[in-house]
Amino acid sequence: MRKIKLALCDDHTLFRVGMATILGQIHDFELVLEAGNGQELIDRIPRKLPDVVLLDLQMPVMDGTATADYLRENYPLIKIVVLTMHDEDRMVLHLLEKGVSGYLLKDAEAGEVEKAVRKVMDEGVYLNEFVSKAMLRKMTNKTAVSKPINAFYNSKILLSEREKEVLMLICEGLSTLEISEKIFLSPRTVEGHRLRILEKTGTKNTAGMVAYAFKNSLV
Repeated sequence: MRKIKLALCDDHTLFRVGMATILGQIHDFELVLEAGNGQELIDRIPRKLPDVVLLDLQMPVMDGTATADYLRENYPLIKIVVLTMHDEDRMVLHLLEKGVSGYLLKDAEAGEVEKAVRKVMDEGVYLNEFVSKAMLRKMTNKTAVSKPINAFYNSKILLSEREKEVLMLICEGLSTLEISEKIFLSPRTVEGHRLRILEKTGTKNTAGMVAYAFKNSLV
């Protein structure tokens, strides 16, 4: 079985040591790179090429936001899971829209970190309860001010009825297979709808698409 290769980028040594110990106990995880800031990660990543980067936000030299931007531009296949103490809704949605695959707080249980890694590898996105509530609050606040709920149209994009249905199910956290079974379409057809939604919204991956959908009242 191929191991999932991980990189851990955090400027707090004790946290890195503790997380490395946890990750090392998972049989199919391999921690291939540790870094204390974004620049160190970027300098070393060409020789390691992890599948998933666990990324802190507040770091010296090069912070997590700038690092995420660089990785999305230069290594689009690498999944990024933010692991931070920052719990502001604005930051959550901003990073998801930029292409981050998951957002965890540092007080998360070890089992949730493992679950997030596996989910982003299998489905491209991990939406936990914290992220879902942040999205719901954003949608509720935006709707209360200006738009009725379930408005699928904005000035930039127009989705078909089937694309709306697929988008809503993606936002509920369903996988391609689960969506195909629920609405009686083949997985390939569902994936085709997902790709068209990505193209219409101008987002880079499923996490960004979901964040865009909530930000723009598409669901």
